Amino acid sequence: MRYDQHSTDESLRQGCLRGDRRAQAVLYRRYYGKLLGIPMRYTSNRKAANALLNQAFLEIFKSLSNYQEQHSFAGWLSTITFRVTMDHLRYENRYRDRIKLQLPDSRSTTNTVESDLAAEDIFAQIQALPDHLRVVFNLYVIEGYKHQEIAKVLGITTSNSKWRLSKAKELLRASLGPLYNRNGKSA
Repeated sequence: MRYDQHSTDESLRQGCLRGDRRAQAVLYRRYYGKLLGIPMRYTSNRKAANALLNQAFLEIFKSLSNYQEQHSFAGWLSTITFRVTMDHLRYENRYRDRIKLQLPDSRSTTNTVESDLAAEDIFAQIQALPDHLRVVFNLYVIEGYKHQEIAKVLGITTSNSKWRLSKAKELLRASLGPLYNRNGKSA
């Protein structure tokens, strides 16, 4: 069978279940860009995100027979990618040394960041956060998880989740302040 960008998700899934490498390649290309954003939110660089996405696709290809058609196929793929990413973060969290934060200087960060900042600037500053802070920030602010849920997913306490969010916000205020000022606004 021939597979291309016009093939349906179901025909690609069936081809993958038969072990057809062409179907796997088309499915991978179709969802690569859509799914990459998930690990990108939780890793510090694109290389790490790509590695997690490839790991997620391995899991997807192994689990295709478990997909139930009454659910969104793209949603099912996203769920697997999210779980693989969270599993990786839990593993990293257990086996790495505690990261000592370099606190920003004690200058006041009372200015607020307005919509004048480009989304890319904000995203870059979020990506620059230490891993353990960025993950909690993304789960709470972007994904909408509650601190109790974050604590359970990451294997930390609820108070630690709250502290990490607070520290991430503090670091973002400090790092986004100069960007805000660079755009011609006063502090």
